[in-house]
Amino acid sequence: MFKRVSMFLYGASIAAALCTPSGVMASHSWGGYHWGRTADPFVINVGKNLSGPWLLSSSSLPSPYAGALTDWSKSTVLDLREAPGMTSNTKRCPPTAGRVEVCNNTYGNNGWLGVAQIWLSGSHITQGVVKLNDTYFNRTLYNTPEWRNLVMCQELGHIIGLDHQDENNGNGNLGTCMDYTNSPATNQHPNEHDYAQIVSIYNHTDSAGTTTVNQTSPSLPSEAGGNSRSEWGALVRTTHGGRTELFIQDLGGGHQLATFVIWVEGHNRVPAR
Repeated sequence: MFKRVSMFLYGASIAAALCTPSGVMASHSWGGYHWGRTADPFVINVGKNLSGPWLLSSSSLPSPYAGALTDWSKSTVLDLREAPGMTSNTKRCPPTAGRVEVCNNTYGNNGWLGVAQIWLSGSHITQGVVKLNDTYFNRTLYNTPEWRNLVMCQELGHIIGLDHQDENNGNGNLGTCMDYTNSPATNQHPNEHDYAQIVSIYNHTDSAGTTTVNQTSPSLPSEAGGNSRSEWGALVRTTHGGRTELFIQDLGGGHQLATFVIWVEGHNRVPAR
């Protein structure tokens, strides 16, 4: 599908971003990480290893999974395409080269609500995993369409190379799922600044792609990233008063694993050593 960029809309979005309040990121690229591709627009296959409310839709609303794919595919640069899941082991949710796997399971009382993990070769994303912890989503506080939409949308935003827009937990909602909040009703979808940032991240093409399993890039470490902080490597950043954290694990050979974690409210995190 051919997509056209509205330069007026893009310029307006950037101008609005530059006028945002203190604490809101004018640029929210996640470390410059991006999928390698030789042309735009490009497709990322997103494996559906999901069950229960994550796949339930109503007469007026799509499921959290389908809705997030549709939202991010409004970008002029990329399409997130539904694909059959590649694993029966959703507890571990191992990655698949060249695509994203999305899993839900009762991962336990480990404190995290959702995890987004990307495997990197240099600055290129080579595979990704999203895990959604039903241990908490089955509880009253998080068992709502609004919370499911926010977390699904945000984790997939991380997978395509976006960071949070807002690093100040006291700011009002920005109207984007890339703004963490305790009141998600108005933060369930991307906003125009998210789409403008995607255009900025993918403002070039690469000599080789990383969105197919037949890629020519170096061989990929395929081990799963684990479900506990002891398996995620070094803590490199804490934001939103400790509610979100970023870990980096060196896999050797120029490869890294980056893990973005959303902790539940009131979780007593183990201090980093």
